[in-house]
Amino acid sequence: MPDQDGARVSASVSPEEIARFGRLAARWWDPRGPMRPLHEMNPLRVAWADRHLAPLQTLHPDRAVRLLDIGCGAGLASEALADLGYDVLGVDASAEAIEAAHAHAVLHPVTGALAYRTSSAEALLAEGQRFDAITALEVIEHVTDPAAFLGLLAGLLQPRGIVVLSTLNRTWQSLAMAKIGAEYVLKLLPAGTHDWNRFITPAELGRFAASAGLRVVDVAGMVPAPPRSWRESRRLGVNYIVALTNG
Repeated sequence: MPDQDGARVSASVSPEEIARFGRLAARWWDPRGPMRPLHEMNPLRVAWADRHLAPLQTLHPDRAVRLLDIGCGAGLASEALADLGYDVLGVDASAEAIEAAHAHAVLHPVTGALAYRTSSAEALLAEGQRFDAITALEVIEHVTDPAAFLGLLAGLLQPRGIVVLSTLNRTWQSLAMAKIGAEYVLKLLPAGTHDWNRFITPAELGRFAASAGLRVVDVAGMVPAPPRSWRESRRLGVNYIVALTNG
């Protein structure tokens, strides 16, 4: 599958996952649609990321922090991060999602710089692109090789950079709540959104990060706070968010 620059999308991207999320692109910005859980989770994800990324501004006082939002979908986090003043490039392998991101951005201007591109981490790395910070939110559980994906992110990161990832832990609790409960009982997500076997434990993520030359600097759980928000928690049994650095 080619990206918009003609580069081949390689093994870190699953064509099945791209197609699945591409079909949801038209409803990505509907807060009551299939992406409702992401809408409700997004303020917490973005605030947590900003808390860990903001110190990078002291390293670059003459410009905005350059941030790659990889697997950005239709731009929920990309827009929010750009509104905080980051210079954001949102990248996704789904052309449909990027079209939806462009369309929404036209109608909702943001404070900082924001650009979108249909591409992949491999293509950016081949171009020699480097970023001060990278966010990959609810992405790593959908790639074909999580360890290789973290290696790609490490290669895209400037020295003393920071990566923020959020994902799902592989526990019986997550099977009951994030897979069976969310997809089949409460129908908060379309059936088949997640494969529980591809969820990643914090210990596994730590090992993958270390192999890529990254170290964990912080980790927190994310839990629902009814009726329509999420909060930070020490409980890592289902959703969690991690900050990594090469510094």
